[in-house]
Amino acid sequence: MQIIEVTGYAVRSAAITMRRTGTPLEFVIFPMLHVASPTFYSQVRVRLRECDLIVMEGVRGRSAAVSALTLAYRFTPMRRRNGLQLQRDELLLPGDVPVINPDVTAAEAIADLKEMSRWTYLLLLVAAPVTGLVFALRGPRAFLDEDLVVEDLPSTLQAEMLADDPLVHALTDRRDQRLLDALGEIHAERGGEPIRVAVVYGAGHVPATVSGLMDRYGYRPREAEWLTVLIPA
Repeated sequence: MQIIEVTGYAVRSAAITMRRTGTPLEFVIFPMLHVASPTFYSQVRVRLRECDLIVMEGVRGRSAAVSALTLAYRFTPMRRRNGLQLQRDELLLPGDVPVINPDVTAAEAIADLKEMSRWTYLLLLVAAPVTGLVFALRGPRAFLDEDLVVEDLPSTLQAEMLADDPLVHALTDRRDQRLLDALGEIHAERGGEPIRVAVVYGAGHVPATVSGLMDRYGYRPREAEWLTVLIPA
């Protein structure tokens, strides 16, 4: 199943609706990119207005190391000619829909990264801003790289290697677990209600979320809607 599609002219994200037989509650998963066209965030916001609850990604608390890592994407929208925006809550969240955030704290995120070797951790802090500058200089066409494709199962050797990368696990494992636990609580407490629960998380977290909802709770993808992330000029 495709989650983020990259073609020669556009990047698209699949908003996936998951349902469970005999249960009226449904989960709608929005795979997000931290940087995208303003239109993409507008499309997501319109659809979030139709939901009853939003489960939102966002590392809680502040950390100099976390701020350094986010430079990997924060540089790109600073260059106006790129025509891109940084993902921000005010661009996405309707004011009248409840929001919960089960994500990790900044301290927990950094603790997970420090489980790797010291040199790997330091290299990551240096590489993040460099990567951000490269993306900013290349502009929107940098997003047409096939390495940005996200699918529920790795389809290339490089994707398989990335799935086993200790850095990827350090960045995602604890956060994925927290998210699935929160979705399980919603299922247990409100599964009998005909509500739509939006899951607004980075695309890299979506494969684990989809498989977790299937394996743990019996929800299955029933439909998907493609949303255009960006079309480079």
